[in-house]
Amino acid sequence: MSHYFTISEIKELAQRHYGLQISVTALNGYDESNFLLEDAAGRKYICKIAEAAHGLHFLDAQVKIMDYLSKSAVAKGFQQVLRNGEGTPLTSLVMAEGLFYMRILTYLPGTFWGAEQEHSAVQQYNLGHFLGRMDQALAGFDHPAMHRHYYWDISHALDARKHLPHIRSHEQRRIAGYFLLQFETEVIPHLQSLRTAAIHNDANDYNVLVTGEEVTGLIDFGDMVHTALINNLAIACTYAMLHTADPVATAAAVVKGYHTAFPLTEKEVALLYYLIAGRLCISVTQSAKQAAAASDNSYHFITENGAWVLLERLIAINPLAAEDAFRKACGFTSRLNPADTYTPLLQERKQFIGRNLSISYKRPLKIIKGALQYLYDDKGDTYIDCVNNVSHVGHCHPVVVKAMQQQIATLNTNTRYLHDNLVNFARELTATLPKELSVCYFTNSGSEANDLAIRMSRHYTKQKDVIVLDHAYHGTSTVAIGLSPYKFDGKGGFGKPEHTHKAINPDLYRGAFRYSDPEAGKKYAADVQEIISRLAGSGKGVAAFICETLLGVGGQIPLPPGYLKEVYQYVRAAGGVCIADEVQVGFGRVGNKFWGFELQEVTPDIVVLGKPVGNGHPLAAVVTTSAIADAFNNGMEYFNTFGGNPVSMATGIAVLKVIQEEEMQAHALEVGDYFLAALEKLKAIHPIIGDVRGHGLFIGAELVRNRETLEPAVPEIDVVVERMRDRGFLLSTDGPLHNVLKIKPPMVFTKANTDTLIAHLHEILLELK
Repeated sequence: MSHYFTISEIKELAQRHYGLQISVTALNGYDESNFLLEDAAGRKYICKIAEAAHGLHFLDAQVKIMDYLSKSAVAKGFQQVLRNGEGTPLTSLVMAEGLFYMRILTYLPGTFWGAEQEHSAVQQYNLGHFLGRMDQALAGFDHPAMHRHYYWDISHALDARKHLPHIRSHEQRRIAGYFLLQFETEVIPHLQSLRTAAIHNDANDYNVLVTGEEVTGLIDFGDMVHTALINNLAIACTYAMLHTADPVATAAAVVKGYHTAFPLTEKEVALLYYLIAGRLCISVTQSAKQAAAASDNSYHFITENGAWVLLERLIAINPLAAEDAFRKACGFTSRLNPADTYTPLLQERKQFIGRNLSISYKRPLKIIKGALQYLYDDKGDTYIDCVNNVSHVGHCHPVVVKAMQQQIATLNTNTRYLHDNLVNFARELTATLPKELSVCYFTNSGSEANDLAIRMSRHYTKQKDVIVLDHAYHGTSTVAIGLSPYKFDGKGGFGKPEHTHKAINPDLYRGAFRYSDPEAGKKYAADVQEIISRLAGSGKGVAAFICETLLGVGGQIPLPPGYLKEVYQYVRAAGGVCIADEVQVGFGRVGNKFWGFELQEVTPDIVVLGKPVGNGHPLAAVVTTSAIADAFNNGMEYFNTFGGNPVSMATGIAVLKVIQEEEMQAHALEVGDYFLAALEKLKAIHPIIGDVRGHGLFIGAELVRNRETLEPAVPEIDVVVERMRDRGFLLSTDGPLHNVLKIKPPMVFTKANTDTLIAHLHEILLELK
């Protein structure tokens, strides 16, 4: 307000215009001045003063809607507007600062909903029933001023996007962005088909009045708007859910009450979860906007903390489970798939899909939606994703999704045409690497990238032989399978190809040289030198040495200190090329460094990137030196139809932007260290945990039956994985003996996620005893 109205001014105005002799108490308000008036007989009134910017037309609409309700069956639940001495409901006040409008309303008794700590299911039901009766009563009401574009109208929730940058917490900004993305995809296409009405639009916890179990009143029509009818219920549910033990059950009770009074449609119920999230996003972005503007109005932040807590809880709730609870409240049939309904799908998969395409878990999962570190199935269950490192910055990260959407709606073609995205991404990608690695080639998968890297090394060295680590895995192409002992030595494999040579897996836990040996890195590296010597003895050179800079399939193993420094010296002295496979470990996952090879203080000649670079989009890359790129430019064109296309490049740019702007490398270090420390505490309690290892959010826990013999705990580890799945945590196994818990979650994984995982893992390991 540009004019501060004093207590004495209000007393004088009430006397002059309304003939009231009253005492005055100032009240809080969002954007109007509010006062409690009381006369000598104890009668109370509410005085509201609005700036001219509120508009006489809209203030008239507020008067009209309250007059309309005063003649309805729900009249006693709403205030009435007093007329002034001239018989009008609005009193114009001309002050030095401008024009103001004064209203005096009757007082409604009761306690604010938000003033009570607990609310029974009966009270929640009554809230819905009260609102349903009100909305039914207002079915015939309309006013031109209510047809407005208003930022507190849930139908315009996407307006909140422009305020997302004001949210300082990366995690909170990401969650709000995610829900606004879902609002765009789940709600916007259906808005035009929903019932519309004149609604109150703000049944918040300090506008709803209760007496005992009854809801006795609703105040403040300053947010009213003509919009989707279901928005009124969504807002009431939002505020009722704040600070509750079971927010979905709370909302379901409100829905049931509303539906009993004024039946909902199935489409309205289906959108309710996303409308509630939309309202919360409006609230938190408005609070962030006000904070950025240094507002000192406490009313601007009254629900901020509770709204964030609810948003964080909401994203962990399967939307299908929420919808099902609301459907049951209305008596609609469930849309959840019952147990054991996958037989037909499994049969069709077997019929039409290659038989050797495996499925995780004994009881397969049908995942229908992803939300950052969460996955939702078709039965209403939520899973914390602890293993899908492909979704590096989180499932459906809003920044990445929008970048992909915008580019694919504009253009997608090949690299034979000029396009800024190709050069821009290459420039930004190489800026994260040592200066020697300056030339990029883009492909569609890590397998294809590894294939290309080997091809380039053979052009450069004129040799064919490649050294790999035992148990390594580098992809599914013919060349990559030939580099992967995990495949060619396994079931169905054809054995080691002639030009592939296996070096010892440098395993500090169960290998020949262990943690206690400070020279272990050099000793394991000596095996590579021995292979090179054998090749030289038979008149052969070495084209390349390739290894992951932390071993994935090999057992989630960090390389021994100094290992790659020694190996790279041996390989280069023999004229070979050093290839770092960063497909699983790059882009900040290891926390201490952006790239895994940096942990070893080396610079490879070729780096292979995949998986995380596109956050699940089929994008991979080979980055190399100018010398190797020049050698590869031998007259034969390198062309990849989809490699480097504008959509893939826009995706890669967005992923890098998110990693950097959301400080994900630092987050991986903090959460990873916390996770590793928690696993070490479990190891002290449970002898089955033989070793805990990793960097950042690349973590392995090796399970053994005996810490002396190191006998692998199989099938115990499979029991652990299945039981963790049943408790909502998706893990997997790795390692030559299949006894290592693989933990490589999306980088948005939190300490809170860690705590819940560790607690459940502890319980399961106790059960195993």
